[in-house]
Amino acid sequence: MYGYQITQRAKELTQGELEMTEGALYPLLHKLEAEGMITSEIQKINGRDRKYYLLTEKGKKQQVTQEEEMKNYLFNLNTIFNI
Repeated sequence: MYGYQITQRAKELTQGELEMTEGALYPLLHKLEAEGMITSEIQKINGRDRKYYLLTEKGKKQQVTQEEEMKNYLFNLNTIFNI
């Protein structure tokens, strides 16, 4: 996806609860790219350059790790508050 598309998808998936601005997103994308978590490619769409971002293998492994950490965190919170 390209930057604007990412912001809109986040908004859609969270039913408007998460509004990610492009000003906050692009520095994060640049950081992830520098760390080798994502890669980018520029494609010309309707005469305009559009930069698409893709997860690398390293990024996919990190995603799995962080999803598992979040699940454990939420499970522990649920355990604490439902005693």
